[in-house]
Amino acid sequence: MRTFIISRTDAIGDVVLTLPVAGRLKQLFPGCRVLLLGRNYTRAVSEACPWIDDFVSLDELQQLPPNQQVATLRLLGADTILHVFPNKDLARLALLAGIKVRIGTRNRWFHWLTCNRLVALSRKNSDLHESQLNLALLQPLGETAPLPLPTVAALVKLTPVVALRPALMALLAYREPEQLNIILHPRSRGSAREWGLPHFGQLARLLHQAGHRVFVTGTAAEGEELRDWLQEHQPYLAAELTGQLALPEFLAFIAAADGLVAGSTGPLHLAAALGRHALGLYPPIRPMHPGRWAPLGPHAGFLVFQRPNCQDCRTRPAGCTCIKALEPTQVLDQIRNWRPL
Repeated sequence: MRTFIISRTDAIGDVVLTLPVAGRLKQLFPGCRVLLLGRNYTRAVSEACPWIDDFVSLDELQQLPPNQQVATLRLLGADTILHVFPNKDLARLALLAGIKVRIGTRNRWFHWLTCNRLVALSRKNSDLHESQLNLALLQPLGETAPLPLPTVAALVKLTPVVALRPALMALLAYREPEQLNIILHPRSRGSAREWGLPHFGQLARLLHQAGHRVFVTGTAAEGEELRDWLQEHQPYLAAELTGQLALPEFLAFIAAADGLVAGSTGPLHLAAALGRHALGLYPPIRPMHPGRWAPLGPHAGFLVFQRPNCQDCRTRPAGCTCIKALEPTQVLDQIRNWRPL
């Protein structure tokens, strides 16, 4: 039985868009074993993905002495590692561990020293979606051409593995048949251009007036940052849950809600992968535009201001006017097409 390690040691959204690599490996090599090597905060994503058999923690690996790191990697019994996110130390470890097939991109100098299968791949100027670019690492294993995006999207799938606590289940169940439970996730922790609190506040009011139930999520630190804003908009919220949901339960909460609105963040990609309505708010500038980072799922969509590759936003990122040109009423118009899930 072949065993593959997918090394993706960055953010949650990036890991979600790497899930098709695991799914495609299962298609190309039936019966194979697929391991995800990532950061501890992405473990819940790995456990919720049907294509991934086990999780290997980079954080725990790095706590070991160097010789034990090599031994631990060797004991996994992998014959192939795909360095989807380049990491010089992991590339060296894989070489020392004797993993037979080591795949990386040609544009990282250390891959020339540590990998024996190199893929020509330029993400910066590509017109492909991030998920399709990740799949390019399968070329040495027989993948000959980029898969169509709808085919790739079908491989982005998550299923919660923990039950939602009864109090939250009851909170979501307390609604009329046509009401929607909608999550707003205003912050991005610096991973994306932000739509802004004034817009999210107006959207919360519009959704409340339309008869829907609004929930706000975020980290505990974001909750502190949003404290005044949350208090101001409390009349429009069914609940604010910042800092209250660890990732496994956050997945369960998203899966039990109807939809989520956010920028290009991990929660947006989680919602799409969970089969929820997921509406992403994007700037048009490369490489942040939805052509590269759109959410993938059966009910996923996005809004983007049609001002291609805005140079103003490139030179003044903190004052991105293109994403703020998206009006809350436009978002509401999109949500009017949603149905309870």
